Amino acid sequence: MVVLFILPIVAYLFFASGIHNFGRLPVLTPKVGELTSFSTDAQLKNKITILGFLGNNVDQQKGTAFNLNQKIYKHFFEFKDFQFVMIVGKGQEQAVENLKKELAVLADIKNWKFVYGDKDQIQSFYSQLKTDITLKDDLSTPYVFIIDKDLSLRGRTDDEDEGTKYGFNTISVAELNNKMEDDVKIILAEYRMALKKNNAERK
Repeated sequence: MVVLFILPIVAYLFFASGIHNFGRLPVLTPKVGELTSFSTDAQLKNKITILGFLGNNVDQQKGTAFNLNQKIYKHFFEFKDFQFVMIVGKGQEQAVENLKKELAVLADIKNWKFVYGDKDQIQSFYSQLKTDITLKDDLSTPYVFIIDKDLSLRGRTDDEDEGTKYGFNTISVAELNNKMEDDVKIILAEYRMALKKNNAERK
């Protein structure tokens, strides 16, 4: 099963005519903070994370979650150390439970993590990303971000539409299909190649 996922990624990296160099997704913000200010067991360190902000009205952000679940998560969730982390306002616990039940109909949601915080916690954490994207008044954004195992924000420095691209708009299915999926493939393959290299050097 894992081979079925790995082979298309490796093939993609060799044969795609995309804008990125083989094997490396640019670091845009190094050393984003860990989730230590929140009461959670989830962590970003040593994980490849898709980070999102659902804010204080989860019901209104269901489209974000469903699009991600269908277009990104279900294709990659079996990769080791790959996770989705959604930052949510306190008081949204029941709305999240309802959302999880709906997502679970479509895929195994074992790697979806929901982290709760108040306004100050969420704003402070978000500011560490240092992006050109602003949180809405309800502490949400339709954009999600790729955080690597070393807590760095990855993205594009030469995107054909935006130049520097910090995040991916989950409202746009085309963007998820044509840009985010490609970049997730690249970062997963990057770590896969590094692991193979390390294992080979040990032998």
